[in-house]
Amino acid sequence: MNLKLIGKYNVPGPRYTSYPTVPYWDDELFTLKEWKASIQRSFDESNFSEGISLYIHLPFCESLCTFCGCNKRITKNHHVEVPYIQSVLKEWKMYWDLFEEKPVIKELHLGGGTPTFFSAENLQLLLDGIFSLARKHPDAEFSFEGHPNNTKKDHLQALAKLGFNRLSYGVQDYNPVVQKAIHRIQPFKNVKKATIEAREAGFTSVGHDIIFGLPFQKKEHIIHTIERTRELMPDRIAFYSYAHVPWIKGNGQRGFKESDTPSASEKREQYEIGKKMLLEAGYEEIGMDHFALKTDSLYQAVENKSLHRNFMGYTASKTLSMIGLGVSAISDSWYGFAQNVKGVEEYQHLVQNNILPVYRGHILTEEDLIIRKHILNLMCKLKTFWYTRNQFFRELPEVLVKLREMQQDGLVEIDSNYLKITEKGRPFVRNVAMAFDLRLQRKKPEARLFSMTV
Repeated sequence: MNLKLIGKYNVPGPRYTSYPTVPYWDDELFTLKEWKASIQRSFDESNFSEGISLYIHLPFCESLCTFCGCNKRITKNHHVEVPYIQSVLKEWKMYWDLFEEKPVIKELHLGGGTPTFFSAENLQLLLDGIFSLARKHPDAEFSFEGHPNNTKKDHLQALAKLGFNRLSYGVQDYNPVVQKAIHRIQPFKNVKKATIEAREAGFTSVGHDIIFGLPFQKKEHIIHTIERTRELMPDRIAFYSYAHVPWIKGNGQRGFKESDTPSASEKREQYEIGKKMLLEAGYEEIGMDHFALKTDSLYQAVENKSLHRNFMGYTASKTLSMIGLGVSAISDSWYGFAQNVKGVEEYQHLVQNNILPVYRGHILTEEDLIIRKHILNLMCKLKTFWYTRNQFFRELPEVLVKLREMQQDGLVEIDSNYLKITEKGRPFVRNVAMAFDLRLQRKKPEARLFSMTV
C-alpha cells in the first residue's frame, strides 16, 4: 500500500455503474417518447437472443440504517405492501404493452429498501404478476437483497420455488460499536442462521456485503468481521468502501461527522487486510470491490469474459435491456437511461393515471456509446483497446496524455492500441475511468457530487 499514491489520487469520482453518470444526463433533451422508442429498439434487438433484466425497487424499511444511501421509506405499517405491489405490476404492464412479443426474463433482482419487509405471500403476489406476463430464460439468475434479521424460512422457500437462486445479505461489520453507529444491530448468530437456511432452501449463491471505512471502524474490526465471514464461506462477497456524502444522501449520514470515519490511508489499509484474508481463504478478487469463490457464477463470468456492470453493480451476464420498476428505479436500454420518481405517493399517482413514472433520463449519443464500452471494459476487465474504428474516438490522444502520470507511477500499461490496469493500479480503477469520462472532463462539477475514489 503506497500512502503517497493514495494521497495523490484520492479524489471525488463516480463509481461508474453507468456512463454517462447520472449528474451528466441531458435531462432537458430527454423525452418519454424517445425513451419508449429506445426501450422498444433494445427489446427488439435482444429479447429473442438474450432476454431482458428486471430490477424491482422495494423501498420500505422498518428502521433507518445510517450508512445507507438508497432510496427508502421508513415505516412499520405493512398495509403499504399490497398497494405498492399493485402499482409495480401496473407499471410492468405499461412496459409490456410496448413490446410485440412476451418478454424473456434472464435476470431479476429485488432491491431496496428491504425486500423482506414484504411478507412471503406478498412477494409471491408480486412475482406471480411479473411472471404472468413473461417467460423465464433457461439460464435465468434471480436474486434479492436480504436483511439477516428479518429474512425468514418462508421468504426463502417461496422465492426458491419461483426460481430464485442467489441472494445477498447486508452484513457490513460485526463490531457492536460500529453497528450502533450505523444503526444496524445484527449479531453473527443471525447472519449464520440466515445463511444456513438459504442454502437449505436451495440457493446456490449466497453473498455477504461488507463495508470498510464506516464510522468508528478500525482495522481490528475488519479482521474480526472477515474471520467470522470465513466461518460461513459465502459464495461471493461485496467488500466496498463507505461513501460519506450527507450533502447528497442526507438523513442518517448527518448523524456522524466525516472525522468519525477512517482516513483515506486507514480505509485502504482496512481493504488490503481484508483482501489478503479473503484471498488466503480461497476467494478471487473481481473488479474493484468484489470477491467470489471459483464455483460462483461471478468468477465464472470473469473466466468467460461475460462480467458486466450496471446499476445493480457487478453481474454475471449482460442483457441489452434492463427495466427498473418501482420508486427511484433506473432502467437501461443500452441506448438510453430513465429514472423513476423518488416519492412513493407521486409514483403511485402517475401509475394509476397510466403514465410511466419517469422523471429524468438520457439518450446516449454515438460518442457516449463508445466511451461507455471503454469504461465498462476498465471496470470489468481492467483493460480496454482501440484497434478497430468503432472503438476509437477523437479525444483519445488527450486521454492518454492525462494518464501518462499514472503510467509513470506503474498503475497502467499503455501500448499503441490498448491500455491495461496493473495489479498496483487496481485500487485506482475509478481514476483511470475518469480520464475516459469526456463529460466529466469537459465540465468539472462545481460542487462535490461523488464519493472519494480510494
